[in-house]
Amino acid sequence: MSKIKILLASAFVAAATATASAQTSSPYSMYGYGIIGDRATSLQKQMGGVGYAMNSGRQINVMNPASYAAIDSLTFLFDLGADVSMLWSQEGSARQYSTGGGVDYVTMQFPISKFMGGSIGLLPYSSVGYAFGNEIKHGAMENQGSGGINQLYLGLSGKVGGFSLGFNVSYDFGNIVNDVFARPNSGGETKFEHVMEIRDWNINIGAQYTARWNRFNKLVFGATYSPRKTMRGKTWVTSVETQQESLPDTVAYMKMKDKYFNPTSIGAGVSYTYEKTYRVMVEADVTWQQWSKAPYSALYSYKDNNGVTHVNDKEIVAAGMDFNDRMKIAVGAEFVPKLRGNYGQRVAYRIGGYFANDYLNINGNKVKEMGVTCGAGFPTPEGKTQINFGLEWKKRYATPAKLIGENYFNITLGVNFNEVWFWKRKIR
Repeated sequence: MSKIKILLASAFVAAATATASAQTSSPYSMYGYGIIGDRATSLQKQMGGVGYAMNSGRQINVMNPASYAAIDSLTFLFDLGADVSMLWSQEGSARQYSTGGGVDYVTMQFPISKFMGGSIGLLPYSSVGYAFGNEIKHGAMENQGSGGINQLYLGLSGKVGGFSLGFNVSYDFGNIVNDVFARPNSGGETKFEHVMEIRDWNINIGAQYTARWNRFNKLVFGATYSPRKTMRGKTWVTSVETQQESLPDTVAYMKMKDKYFNPTSIGAGVSYTYEKTYRVMVEADVTWQQWSKAPYSALYSYKDNNGVTHVNDKEIVAAGMDFNDRMKIAVGAEFVPKLRGNYGQRVAYRIGGYFANDYLNINGNKVKEMGVTCGAGFPTPEGKTQINFGLEWKKRYATPAKLIGENYFNITLGVNFNEVWFWKRKIR
């Protein structure tokens, strides 16, 4: 129990660090809730982000909570991940280079009984980070944004025969801040700040079925479901003359309930594993999120010719942006040359790829993503703990208009502690 207390304390310290340091760097993150994540760990990112049909019991799989029941009754898992992202963006002839990164997630998984398992952790749901400027009539304007939504979750899973069911209940929290600095040629500066403060809950339900025709071959079908629900929190807009020592003036305020929504989300996948002297595992996944049926209200204000402030609350279409249904297809594979060979033969080699139609639609232009991934899982000499190191190239672009083209090179690192904590030694 003392080990558990130490790890729990470490987890919450890491969680606080993750909340403070997780970053993204993309002008596209200024729209909606930012760049949406898929709850993938470092291992899963190396395989293209698959996971709905993954249930090895050796690695934590938050993408499908039904997988928690695969853990044996003596094992405790703790996974901590971080990443570094380098971005090259281009709009016309203008080019920009930026970096981001930090602690990405922290998760734990533990057995409850022979047929049940549980998990707890902190994951990013979305991230916002950008800074750019442009000239306007009679002055200049600069845009900056930061923040995102985090998910602190608790999950449970149980199995009967080849079937397993599970769920995650999460507390969603975070602030999304979008700033606009207006600098007229006549002098002075005004900052308009739009803040979304999210304090909400969410649920994700998962199921898996495992079919074995002998002890060396395994076929797994997996699926997850999250219902459409309103998002709770509040949002407001303030303005302040930054050159003067004055307090910000709140010019617009609104509660988010019944005006902002999370979408219906469905994920499905199938995997095949052969494990004898060596191990081969392949998986294909599909993710669908109905963002087109998830309203998002645009809160803004303006002054008329008489200097009177008007506050408006209109659907986001009025702001020149709409939401599309998000669809992602991902494939991945893992290969271990020899399960009981020398060190190099016991390394897990991984590869994957994905293509996604994103949920953003900017002035009629759909945002798309594609990427290829690779990596390796290095076992530690003293046990089953594994260090996962991965590389990813990703491209984000819009069509039919080109808008901004982004190329990413990401480095991911995760440490998956796999320890036997619940075995009682016999006293002689």
